Amino acid sequence: MSSVTLPAEADAPLILIVDDDEAMRSSMAFLFDSIGLAAQSYPDAASFLAALPPPEQLRPGALVLDVRMPGMSGLELQRLLAERHFPLPILIVTGHGDVPMAVQALKAGAYDFIEKPFKEQYLLDMVGAAIRVSQDTLARQSRQRSVSERLARLGRREREVLDGILAGKLNKVIAYELELSVKTVEAYRASIMLKMEAGSLAELATMVAKAQG
Repeated sequence: MSSVTLPAEADAPLILIVDDDEAMRSSMAFLFDSIGLAAQSYPDAASFLAALPPPEQLRPGALVLDVRMPGMSGLELQRLLAERHFPLPILIVTGHGDVPMAVQALKAGAYDFIEKPFKEQYLLDMVGAAIRVSQDTLARQSRQRSVSERLARLGRREREVLDGILAGKLNKVIAYELELSVKTVEAYRASIMLKMEAGSLAELATMVAKAQG
């Protein structure tokens, strides 16, 4: 069963804890709550995955993950989350660590590898740094989703004209290739700029590149 600690601030950064040690889960949740962070904990990977919301619903925070747990191990969960493009930094915390395990976790994208027993201040420092990383990541992903939604609102002809614009073609060239009048291409071009909320061609090109990359 998961345990939840909620701070006074409902929009506080959320620290997700996955550890089969109930005492450790409670201790970390209390520690994070003491500095105004929300904490939500789970005893295993399965319960965590069952409760995990879509990426766009996550708020800034971090995942504190134990290695040895019943069922799926922490490193296996880390790999699965990487495949799902989980946006929050992952801190591996374990009492069974060794150098090869640390190297494996860090190569797989872990933000840090912390051995138990750990100093509380060090954990808080690493979580604080991870939260700042997550804020940048989530903000970037939100911008990408917003641009993707705007692209989806473009009609077929507008997408064809957009492709021509991004290829650096003149309006008359786009008009010739699409068998349209130059005025029609100009109208599509104005519509594209409006729908994409772009102030310049350079901004439009940057937006599309980031959304597609």
